[in-house]
Amino acid sequence: MTHRIRRFRAVDRDAMLAFAQGLPEHDLLFLGRDLKHRRVVEAWLEAIDKGRIDSLVAEDTGEGDGAIVGAVTLVRDPLGWSAHVGEVRLLVSSARRGAGLGRDLLQAIFAVARQRDLAKLTAAMTPDQSRSVALFESLGFVREALLKGHVRDRDGTPHDLAILCLDLERASGGKDS
Repeated sequence: MTHRIRRFRAVDRDAMLAFAQGLPEHDLLFLGRDLKHRRVVEAWLEAIDKGRIDSLVAEDTGEGDGAIVGAVTLVRDPLGWSAHVGEVRLLVSSARRGAGLGRDLLQAIFAVARQRDLAKLTAAMTPDQSRSVALFESLGFVREALLKGHVRDRDGTPHDLAILCLDLERASGGKDS
């Protein structure tokens, strides 16, 4: 299966909604908002326009119809106290997991983070998403926090949220290495 990674654009709105509809509910818990709603995707696109978010999508270039099969986002607050930190959010379709797509998306967003002169990246996920945790850790992220009962699913069931971090300067041989 082949894919092409490119910037997420407004013309992708409906394709993103279709992608989100196909994701397991549990995969969306760390986002803070329900990506299956059009207004959430529209707010995402507005944040891209305002320069607070960088987003890349992976589209199927094989025998598929060019559908979105993965997405990665870098959320920043350039005016805040943590302007040097970016939050990474990764989503990969169930059918494409384990084939290197998540790694490709993460490496692509790392390049964007370096262009933005970020020093640190964070990622949040539920600890039971062991394959995601392992992927991030294989790329140098370390667990820094566990927030007990921090997110609730649609049924109101609480889930823990793990926070993983990567010191980009150290990982790339920068100032602190």
